Amino acid sequence: MSGEFVGSLDCGTTSTRFIIFDRFANIVAQHQIEFPQYHPEPGWHEQDPDEIIQACEDCIDEAVKRIEAAGYPKSSIKVIGITNQRETTVAWSRRTGKPLARAIVWADSRTKHTVAHLISALERDGLDLGHGRVVTGKEATDQLQALTGLKLSTYFSGVKLRWLIDHHEAVRKAHEEEDLLFGTVESWIVYRLTDRKLHVTEVSNASRTLLMNIKTLQWDPVLLKFFRIKSSVLPKIVSSSQVYGEVEHGMLKGIKIGGLIGDQQGALVGNKCFHQGEAKCTFGTGAFLLFNTGNDVVKSNNGLLGTVGYQAGPDVSPVYALEGSIAVAGSAIKWLRDSMYMIKSSADINTLAASVDTAGGVYFVTAFSGLLAPYWDPAATGMLIGISEYTTPAHIARATLEATAFQTYAILECMQSDAGAELKQVKVDGGMTNGDIAMQVLADLGGFTVVRPEMRESTALGSALLAGSAIGLFGWDINKPETLAEVNTKGHTDFVPRLNVTERKKRWARWQRAVERSRGWDDHWDDEDDNS
Repeated sequence: MSGEFVGSLDCGTTSTRFIIFDRFANIVAQHQIEFPQYHPEPGWHEQDPDEIIQACEDCIDEAVKRIEAAGYPKSSIKVIGITNQRETTVAWSRRTGKPLARAIVWADSRTKHTVAHLISALERDGLDLGHGRVVTGKEATDQLQALTGLKLSTYFSGVKLRWLIDHHEAVRKAHEEEDLLFGTVESWIVYRLTDRKLHVTEVSNASRTLLMNIKTLQWDPVLLKFFRIKSSVLPKIVSSSQVYGEVEHGMLKGIKIGGLIGDQQGALVGNKCFHQGEAKCTFGTGAFLLFNTGNDVVKSNNGLLGTVGYQAGPDVSPVYALEGSIAVAGSAIKWLRDSMYMIKSSADINTLAASVDTAGGVYFVTAFSGLLAPYWDPAATGMLIGISEYTTPAHIARATLEATAFQTYAILECMQSDAGAELKQVKVDGGMTNGDIAMQVLADLGGFTVVRPEMRESTALGSALLAGSAIGLFGWDINKPETLAEVNTKGHTDFVPRLNVTERKKRWARWQRAVERSRGWDDHWDDEDDNS
């Protein structure tokens, strides 16, 4: 049979998938593989870069076999896109092409002391802007955020790279000897799929490093000097949609790579949030809300981040977004399953939570690795509060879903304040959205309509749309949204709020009290250890 398809390699935090789409975003074939996670110390989260690429290549092979079994030649796949877990940091050798250390995952919080040191250096020594101008104190902090759109946090990959150089001998030595190469996961995958021919990073991923100037879209010498990172380690920054090269081996040998994008920005594109004011939230391992701000970087006054949404071609102006990130969403459900043994499968949380009408006064602050937006407290820790003899696993299950809903609402409140407009609905995708009870809890506690599309592989679809647009496949053009009118039109389910306003406000107030009690705990715990 003849056909034309586009492939998307979606490398998430715990698994990778290769999905093959047709022109309407119907899934023709797919394959998914989980890869190992390593937690050698409290707050540490690592992955093996070789295991990541092996999972990617195996997924590609299996999905291509399935499309061939359906009667289509692999040449039916005209182009592929890649989307990835974003701030996860990979360091490898220029000389050998092999990893120098395990990758540090985006949620890893080992760099708390590195961040504290950098903040002190920023306040004390300042930021050297060149031409003899050095700013210190709050002006230096504001200038850093103006350059990057970001805050100094354990979250971002430049801080993780600095930690590796400081604490890992092989990485330090490679940095000194000009042998070190750095990249986020899409950079590493492209490097390997092209047999080491390309060392590139896509602009939305680069915007999460604390090393790129968010307006010029280039590595900034002011930032490299502050973080003490050599420019020789950095990949070339490329747009989200262009032909970068070809796959050099395996089942897709000779197929063009035409789209790269960080997973959350990929979901923005996949949900077709192309217009200023449109927002989406992806509920996966963490939860990530992005609000399209058009061609302008919007400075948040409420703890959100400015980030590149996507750049639909090397000669096209970027689209920016405001972002709020929640470190723990689906991973809290996995914790109930794998560590607490309260459920046998992740899907069981919906049945368990639905067996009670409320969380019974229990609040679960899921700060397993600190709190991200809008709190930005790396010293916050997980906390269950409100437990009594009345409490059952069902109440804790419901409190787990409510934790994600409360944090989502906190971010959306900030977005509405920054944007000066009310968000009446949010498009959602990701694994957690499969459960109706989880989505109804989100609508009830957030007070907004939750719109869940039938086809929810939005992250993968985003990179597929960018890849197809790069070669004009199906007439797609990201810069002309009307060319995508027939993509992913299967319909959607809407969840509207049922909880009355008074009860919603009461629960919100209690959630805020719970958050305050969780904050700063890890610093206190360290002090106790030091004194013991």
